[in-house]
Amino acid sequence: MDSANHNLDNYRSPWMDEELDMLRDSIDRFVESEMLPHDLRWREQKYVDRAIWHRAGELGFLLMDIPEEYGGMGGDFRHEALLYEAVCGRGITSFGQGVHSITANYLRNHGSEAQKHRWLPKLASGELVGAIAMSEPAAGSDLRGIRTRAVRDGGHYILNGSKIFITNGYHAGLIAVVAKTGTGQDSQSTSILMVETKDLPGFKVGRILDKIGQPGQDTTELFFEDARVPVDCLLGDGEGQGLHQLMADLPYERLLVAICGVAIMERALEITIDYTRHRKAFGAAVLSFQNTRFELAEIKTITRVARTFVDRCIEQLVRGELDTTTASMAKYWVTEMQCQMLDRCLQLHGGYGFMKEYEIARLYTDSRVQRIYAGTNEIMKEIIGRSL
Repeated sequence: MDSANHNLDNYRSPWMDEELDMLRDSIDRFVESEMLPHDLRWREQKYVDRAIWHRAGELGFLLMDIPEEYGGMGGDFRHEALLYEAVCGRGITSFGQGVHSITANYLRNHGSEAQKHRWLPKLASGELVGAIAMSEPAAGSDLRGIRTRAVRDGGHYILNGSKIFITNGYHAGLIAVVAKTGTGQDSQSTSILMVETKDLPGFKVGRILDKIGQPGQDTTELFFEDARVPVDCLLGDGEGQGLHQLMADLPYERLLVAICGVAIMERALEITIDYTRHRKAFGAAVLSFQNTRFELAEIKTITRVARTFVDRCIEQLVRGELDTTTASMAKYWVTEMQCQMLDRCLQLHGGYGFMKEYEIARLYTDSRVQRIYAGTNEIMKEIIGRSL
C-alpha cells in the first residue's frame, strides 16, 4: 500500500513533501521485506521478535520526531505518521511502535536533561523497548483509582502493585509506571516513575494476555513487589505531576490511534474492492452488483472524510495547535467509523470474511480495541461534551 496516496484516486496528504516521499519509500521497503513476512508467525507466538526492534532502530525508524541530540532523527510528527501508516496499512498490529513513541515523548516533554540523555538514545536504537503502565485490574479510564504505590525510602522508591493490558510488556525495558506517591485521591497524589526492568528485583512480567484481536501484540500483566526504583527515575521535578503529564500528551496518543484507524480502513477498502472484483456470484463479479458498488461508494466516501480529518489534525499537531477536544473527536469518530466500515467490508467477503486466513477477518478483530484504548470512546464524548 502506498502510504502517500492511500490507494484512493492518488489522493496525497497535504503535509507530504519530497523528503517525506523518500522516507516513506524506505519505510515501505522495510515493512514489506522485514515485517510483513513474519507477521502471521508473530500473531501465533503472541509477540514480535526482539530483533525487529533493533533493526527498526538501526534504520533510524524509531523516535523520528525526537531531536538528534537525544538519538532521534530530528523530524516531527509527520515522520512518525509515515511509520504508523505503513505498519497499520498492511494490517500489522503486532509491533507496538505507538506506545514506544509515547513513552519517549513523556521523557522529551517532562523529563530532566539527564533523563533524556540517559534513556532516549536507547529507545531510539531499540536497545530499550518502551511501555506505559497505567491500567490496573480495578482502575482503567479513571486513573485516580489506581492502587500501585511508590513510597520514598532514602534514595529509592519502594514500588508495589500490579498493572494489566500493558502493550510491549513482554519486551519492555523502560516502563512509565503510574503510581501513587501521596495519600489522597486528588491529582496531586499521582506520579510517573520511569522504571528500568533489567535485573530489577521485585519486578515480574505476567502472562501474555489472550485477546480476541491483535494477538501478536505482547499485551501483558506486570507485577511490582517491593521493587526498589531510584528517586532519579521520577519523571519531572517533583511528585504529584503524573496526571498532568499524562493529560498533556493525550492529543499525541489519540492522534496515533486515529492514524492507524484510517490506515486500516484504507487497507480494508483496497482488499475488498479487489476481492469483489474477482469473486463471482450468479455468473458475474460481485463488484458488478449495484448493492456492492453502493456499499463500497459509502465506505470510500467515509474513509476519505476520515483521511482528510486526520491529515488536518497531523498538520495542527506539527504546528503545536492540536487541542485535546479535537484529538478526542478524531479518536472517537475515526475508530467508530473504522469498526463500522470493517464490518461492512467483511460482509462483502461473505463466508470467507469469517475465516482467519483472510486478511479482512484479522483486520476486523484487530479493530475492535481501537474504541477502547487511549481512553474509551465514552470518555472521548465526555471530553468533547465539556467543550460545549
